[in-house]
Amino acid sequence: MLRYVQGGTQSKVEDPGDQPSTSGQSPTSRSIDSAAAPSPDQQTSTSSGTNTVHHAATTSEGRVSPVTERPSACDSLETHVPPPTDPALWPAHILDADRVEIVRRGPFKISPDFNFPKGHDGRAFHTSLQFKILPNGEKVNRSWVVYSPQNNAVFCFACKLFSMKDIKLTSEGHSDWSNINSSLRGHECSQDHTQSMLKWRELDTRLKKGMAIDQQELALLEAERKRWQDILKRLLSITLSLASRNLSFRGSSDRLYEPDNGNFLKEVELLATYDPVMENHLAKIKHESPHTHYLSHETQNELIQIISSETLRTIVRHIQLAKYFSIILDCTSDVSHKEQMSVIVRIVCFQQQPDIKEYFLGYIDVEETTGLNLSNVVLDKLKELGIPFENCRGQAYDNGANMKGKKQGVQARLLQLNPRALFVPCGAHTMNLVIADAAKSSQDATGYVGYLQKLFNFFSGATQRWAILTKHVKLTLKSWSDVRWESRLQSVTAVRNQTKEVRDAFLEAREAVNDPVAKVEAQALAEEVASFRFLICSVVWCELLTTTNQVNKLLQSSFMQLDIAVRLIDSAKINLSKYRQSGFDEAVSAAKELCDALNIEPELKAKRLRSTKRQFAYETVDEPFDDALKKLEVTFFNCVVDSALMSLQERFETMNQVKERYGMLLDFSKVNGMSKEDLKKHCSEVHKTLTEKGTADIDGPEMMQEIINLPQLPPQTSALEMLKFLHENQLQEVYPNLWIALRIALTIPVTVASAERSFSKLKLIKTYLRSSMGQERLSGLAVISINGEIAQKLSYDDLIADFAAQKCRRVPL
Repeated sequence: MLRYVQGGTQSKVEDPGDQPSTSGQSPTSRSIDSAAAPSPDQQTSTSSGTNTVHHAATTSEGRVSPVTERPSACDSLETHVPPPTDPALWPAHILDADRVEIVRRGPFKISPDFNFPKGHDGRAFHTSLQFKILPNGEKVNRSWVVYSPQNNAVFCFACKLFSMKDIKLTSEGHSDWSNINSSLRGHECSQDHTQSMLKWRELDTRLKKGMAIDQQELALLEAERKRWQDILKRLLSITLSLASRNLSFRGSSDRLYEPDNGNFLKEVELLATYDPVMENHLAKIKHESPHTHYLSHETQNELIQIISSETLRTIVRHIQLAKYFSIILDCTSDVSHKEQMSVIVRIVCFQQQPDIKEYFLGYIDVEETTGLNLSNVVLDKLKELGIPFENCRGQAYDNGANMKGKKQGVQARLLQLNPRALFVPCGAHTMNLVIADAAKSSQDATGYVGYLQKLFNFFSGATQRWAILTKHVKLTLKSWSDVRWESRLQSVTAVRNQTKEVRDAFLEAREAVNDPVAKVEAQALAEEVASFRFLICSVVWCELLTTTNQVNKLLQSSFMQLDIAVRLIDSAKINLSKYRQSGFDEAVSAAKELCDALNIEPELKAKRLRSTKRQFAYETVDEPFDDALKKLEVTFFNCVVDSALMSLQERFETMNQVKERYGMLLDFSKVNGMSKEDLKKHCSEVHKTLTEKGTADIDGPEMMQEIINLPQLPPQTSALEMLKFLHENQLQEVYPNLWIALRIALTIPVTVASAERSFSKLKLIKTYLRSSMGQERLSGLAVISINGEIAQKLSYDDLIADFAAQKCRRVPL
């Protein structure tokens, strides 16, 4: 509480050090950082003639947090440190100022997701103890029952403040959970407890009505509290805005009104131009030089961590409500050459209607990328967030051996701990490997890819050549990339649809360049682009990549379901099989049309066979083709398409196996004409899949009967559509086993595209100029940016409460 200083003069405020944290963290070291202040020509000297400093304390967890001093509410006010929220940390003799502050704040509330520790007898505190059940069945709230995480015990809030008796409920707390009910009933009937409750209610009423004796001081305290809450709301809003846009916070200077003081302080200065609250705050910093301003980079780190922690708590609550989840992992190196693992969780969310959500949980710096270390790291992360791994029902990774290895990979190690967490390889990575296999299937395929790269390299090698290219074409040439999968289709399309323009660009470049080597190269590439062989290859590759790219883009969606993914892959195989029958003839016809546009003869020249000496044990070579067109069909077209078909069949075998284990849950169109024996077989397979050590998620026979009693379903009903049907008609209690099985089936991931997208944010956040960023700050900024939809809906009052609860602030919040 604030008190007036005798004599009406301002006393100098010394730094008494940081107070103990209510969360059990204590400062262990102290560092000094220059406070944000006006430019040198705008500074005003303090009474001591020294510059304002800002202190920081390092917590026991290694996180730097600001140790601030409370600025005076007016010139005649001194500092007051508010008491902790945990009653176990209250002093033995409570001062009047602390008592007023505690009553104004009210009893300490435990988070709903808090896990109460169990005693030696296996018992623990339960929230039902906060209510008293009357003989008529009504419940009366026991607002005086306060749980202390520090002592794992309960206190009487009123008696702790007003009673003079030394009992367990006021001294060390009551933790005998086997006899807690009788103890609370006996205590609430005592006369001393009743008198303490009357005193508590009387003081609380006086404070609310403004009838306290020291009301003037309390009014000043409340005004000061309101001012700092308004300031923190604006600082939190600035932090959220910068983090959601992946912008840097700090500059080369940490002082206000300097050119290079970073985006955070510039936003503060801009806001102060139009906002009276921030204008008054900066005026106090400028003229009074307070020790507390909450503008230092340590406070920025705290604000980032508070927003990201609250975002993660919201996500964890969604996961706990959904219960079942799947994990998606992927790794990449950042600009500091550190291996960052992205952790994604996929759930079925029920906010308004059933929907598939994939949430980002943060980056983890992994030192070793072995299957053992990666599996231990992800298990520790889930344990840290309070997400039970036994509820995991799926896992998806890329095609790395350390991830999908059947013996020592991450999926194998996690399957040993939880056999119900089925592994599905990334569909997008698999589709990429299908194209990679097709590109290596024949010499002509490899040669065509090489020529595409040469075309791009020639024009990108000099600005003069690139200017010539852009003058002729609307779509510039693209490089054939092994990482950016969609660029492959773009590189082929740019040549396929602009063959004449690309050839004209080479002819002009041949005349414009002075380098004789470049002239020869331009002439050779112009002849190659206009060759009948190159045109046929362009048409074939364009058609093949168009078919696979459509499926690939759909597979990368975070809402993709396993049943729809299997249908898309089957349709891709059917289309490729049809193209295998008549695709080459269509490609030849399209190439002849291009030849007419180029005014060249559609003639395919046969290449001379290179003769090599063979030993006796070698197999007999195939008969040479007399027709060059037939040879191109066999050695190029058939090899490319057959290789793509075989890769699709082989690489998606695991996905098909997972689909078969869930049976008709992923395709309800088969239920209508299915016999009871087949339906029983499918339900038994699902029951077996979701059973471990005698514990099952569903009952197979009951689910079979529920499916039999389902109404007539439309054809091609997906699992998500069926789940929405049950939810909209409130049929969860009618079909409980089917309801659970559908939720689990929809959590099965298809791709790791969400993890790949998080790496794009990583490159935006941790740039070359921000390469020294700490891991906690990096992960916090990424959580805010990627989960922006959740972060934007957070309550500023809750964030300020978290900010105040981290340690005892010198400013009343």
